[in-house]
Amino acid sequence: MAFIPQIRACRHFGSGSPIDLLKIGAKWQEKVLKSVPKNLAPRNGKNIYVLAQFPYPSGLLHIGHLRVYTISDTLNRFYQMKGYDVIHPMGFDAFGLPAETAAVERGIDPADWTRQNINIMRDQCSAMLANFDWDREVVTCDPDYYRFTQQIFLEMFKRGLAYQKEAEINWDPVYDTVLANEQVDSEGRSWRSGAIVEKRFLKQWFLGITRYADKLNSELDMLTDWPEKVKRMQRHWIGRSKGTEVDFETQTGDTIKVFTTRVDTLFSVQYVALSLTHPVVKQLAEINPTVDRFVREVKGISEDSKKGMILPGVKAINPLSKSSDFDIPVFVAPYVLDSYGHGAVMGCPAHDERDFAFWAENMPSSPVLPTVEPLETTFEGHFYAGKTGILNSNAEQYAGMTLHDAAEQIAKDLSKIGRGKPTVQFKLRDWLISRQRYWGTPIPIIHCDNCGPVPVPENDLPVVLPRVTKLAPKGNPLQNLSDFVNTKCPSCGGEAKRETDTMDTFIDSSWYFFRFIDPKNNKSPFSPELAAKHMPVDLYIGGIEHAILHLLYARFVSKFLSDAGWWDGSRVDGEPFKKLVTQGMVHGKTLCNPKDGRFLKPDEVTINEEGVTVIKSTGEVPEISYEKMSKSKYNGVDPLECISTHGADVTRAHILFQAPVFDVLKWDDEKIVGVKRWLTKMISLTNKLFTSDLKFFRGFKVSKDLTNMEISFHNEVQHLLRSITDSFEKTLSLNTVISDYMKITNKIDEALNSSTINPNLISLAMQSLAKSIYPVAPCVAEEIAAIITTHESGNTFDLYRWPEIELAPLKDVINYKIVVNGKMRFMYEADSRFLDDKDLALRLLQDSEGGKKYLKEKDIKKVIYKMGVISFVLV
Repeated sequence: MAFIPQIRACRHFGSGSPIDLLKIGAKWQEKVLKSVPKNLAPRNGKNIYVLAQFPYPSGLLHIGHLRVYTISDTLNRFYQMKGYDVIHPMGFDAFGLPAETAAVERGIDPADWTRQNINIMRDQCSAMLANFDWDREVVTCDPDYYRFTQQIFLEMFKRGLAYQKEAEINWDPVYDTVLANEQVDSEGRSWRSGAIVEKRFLKQWFLGITRYADKLNSELDMLTDWPEKVKRMQRHWIGRSKGTEVDFETQTGDTIKVFTTRVDTLFSVQYVALSLTHPVVKQLAEINPTVDRFVREVKGISEDSKKGMILPGVKAINPLSKSSDFDIPVFVAPYVLDSYGHGAVMGCPAHDERDFAFWAENMPSSPVLPTVEPLETTFEGHFYAGKTGILNSNAEQYAGMTLHDAAEQIAKDLSKIGRGKPTVQFKLRDWLISRQRYWGTPIPIIHCDNCGPVPVPENDLPVVLPRVTKLAPKGNPLQNLSDFVNTKCPSCGGEAKRETDTMDTFIDSSWYFFRFIDPKNNKSPFSPELAAKHMPVDLYIGGIEHAILHLLYARFVSKFLSDAGWWDGSRVDGEPFKKLVTQGMVHGKTLCNPKDGRFLKPDEVTINEEGVTVIKSTGEVPEISYEKMSKSKYNGVDPLECISTHGADVTRAHILFQAPVFDVLKWDDEKIVGVKRWLTKMISLTNKLFTSDLKFFRGFKVSKDLTNMEISFHNEVQHLLRSITDSFEKTLSLNTVISDYMKITNKIDEALNSSTINPNLISLAMQSLAKSIYPVAPCVAEEIAAIITTHESGNTFDLYRWPEIELAPLKDVINYKIVVNGKMRFMYEADSRFLDDKDLALRLLQDSEGGKKYLKEKDIKKVIYKMGVISFVLV
C-alpha cells in the first residue's frame, strides 16, 4: 500500500512535550460548563428528563455526591449528543434541622448559613464539570418555592387530606421536636440526634397518605424500571395485610372492632386489649380515676411493655360462641397502637408469642386456651404459633377444620350475622408533618376560636418565615414572635393566631421535580402542559437510603396532584419516576492495627521498599478492608482534593470504571493511575497521528476497497462503539464504557504501529473515540478535537454529535457455518477474503458473539477450513 512509508514514519512523531491533564482541564473547563452541546438545537424531537436527587446544602459535597452527579452528567451529555432536548437541573433541599443547629452553634441566621453553603457547593459542582442547567435551580427555603408547597398543603386541606388531631408522637428530647415513625431507627433512637425517642401526646398535623396505600402498593407493579429491592422495601413499609374485621360486643353496649389476620384463632381469644386513646378507654377514664391514673402513668412507655389494666365493668363476648356469657376481659395496654387497625387487638395467648407474654404478666394464674393443633406433632397444650394445623374441640362447631378452611368459614359466618367482614389493613400510617422547629415551611393555617382552623387565603401566600436574630437551642421560636403569631381570622375577621409548627422537610422534596420543569412560573407550582410533556422523570438517580421515605412521599404527592387535576398523570398512574437508578455507596480503604483493632490515620503508615503498606512504628502490615467512609475510620476522600491532584476528567472516569453503577465502589487512589495513563495515551496518539506526514483526504468514506485487515480494524471499532452506545442507553454499564474506550484506544495504537491501515480510517476511529468520550471526559475530548481540527485541513469534524455506527461493506458475503466438536454452533457473516489471513480470521471468530460462548479461552486442537464451513476441534 502507498501509505506504508508514512505510517512507519509516524511512529517517530509525538507531542514533543509532557501532557499535563490538569492544565488541559483548566484550559477547557469554562467551555464544557457553558452547556456545550446544550446550546445546539435539539435534533430528534425527543425529550428526556435526567435528574439526580438534589443535595442538602451542608457546605461540602462528599464522594457520594461526586459519584451520583458524575453518573447523571455523563448521561446528560450523552443524550444531548444524541439530539434530545434534555432537562438536567440542580437545586438544594435547603430547610431542615441541621441548618438550624448550625445556626444556633454559630449565632447566625440559618438562611445566611444555608446561602453560604449553597455558593460553595455550586463551585464544587463546577469543579467536577457537572453540566447542570442552573437556570432551573430551585432552593426550597426560597419563599418563591415554599409558597407553592403551602398551596399544595391547602389543596390537601380542602380535600380533607391535611388534618390535625391529637396523637401519640415520637419526641426527640435533644432537639425538642416531633419525629415521624420513619425517622426513628430499630433501636428507638432519633435519626438525627441519636437519643432515645420519647412518647408524647400532642395535637399534630397529618397528611392522609393511607388513603393512597392500596394504590401505592399495587401500582409498584407498573414500575418495571425500578430495582426489585426498592419495590420490596416499599411493599414491606406499606404492609398490606388481608384479614378479617371482628366486632366484639360488650355488656355496656359498646362495640369493639378488631382487625386480625388469624381469625381461625377466634375461639382462643381470652382477652381484648385497647390502646390508650381508644374511645372506650377515654370515656371510662373521664369517670374512673383509677383508669385515668393508669393511662397517664404509662403514656410514653415503650411499646414492648407488658403492662396492662383490666377495665372495670367492661367485658366482651365471642361473636360466634354458643355461650351467651360476657366472659372476655378487656384491657387497656400501651403495646396496642391506636394507629393500627382500630386501636384494639384480640389476645390469643395459646397462639401468639406477644399475647402469651402479656397474659403471663397480667393473668399469671390463668391457663391458656388452645384451639389450634399441629398436624404432625403432639401438642402439649401450652403454646403453638404455627400457621398450619387443625382446630380442636375448643373451636366448637369448627372443630376438625384446617386453618385455611376455618378462616374462610368463620369470616363468612361473621358477615352473615353482621359481626365482621373480610378486609384489608395497612401498616402504613398517615404522614405526621408537624415540626416544632423554626427552619421549615410555615403551615398556612390560622386558628380562630370561632371558626376553628382556617386556611390562609391563596392571595396571602406565602406565609413568610420571619427572620430571627438569635435562635434558642431548643423549642420553636415562632411561638414567641407575637408579630407573626397574632393575626386576624380570614373568615370572621376576629382575633386569631397563626400555626407555629413548620412542615417536615420531606414535604419540600416530595414535589421539587415538578418545579424544575417550570421554575419561573409565579402563578402556579408548574404548568400542566409542561408536566404532561416532561413527566414522569425518565432517569432518577440517587441513593438507596431514600428508598422508603422520600420515594414513598414523592409517589403519594405526585398521585395526589394528578387526582387533583394539576397534571395529567393518567398515562403513568401518577407515578413521578420512570426509571430509578440507585447507585451504590462509596467505601474507603480502611487500615486497622492487627494488635488492638485501632483505626490508623494515613500518616501512621508508609510504603516500604517492597511496595507494601506497613505501620511506621512497628513495621507490621495493617489489616485492610473497605468500609463506609467516616471521620472515625480515617478513610474519607475529599473529592476536591482528588480533582485538584488528578483532574476532573480522570476522577470522573475513575469513578465510573471502578464498579458497576449499582454496586459498592471501593475507592482506591492507587488504581486511578491506570485511568490517567489511558487519557494521556489518547492525547499522545492523536498528536502522533495528526502531526505526522501522513496524508489525509477530506470527505474520506468507508468503501469496499478496504483490505481484510482494514475491515477488521474498522468493524471492531464500530462494534465497540455500539457496545458503548448500548451501555449508555440500555444497560447503564458505565464501567464497561470505560473499558471499551480503552479497547478502542489500544486498537488505534496497534493500527498506527501495524503499517497496514489506511490513516484516514485511523482518523475516523480517533474522531469517533473523541466524540464517545465527551460525556465522561469532556476536557480531554475538547483537546483531542482541537488537535484534529488544527492539523486535518478542511475537516468538518463535529465533536458534539454522537458517532453513527457504520460497519464496513463486505465483498461477496459468505455465511460461514461454525462447527465445534462436530456440532454446528453459530453462523458468521464475512466476505470471500475472510480466510486469506487465517490468524486474523480466528481472532475475529473468537471475539464474535457466538465465539465468546464457544471458542473464547478454549484450547483449540485443530481447525478445518472448508467452503462455507469452519470446524473446530477442542481439547
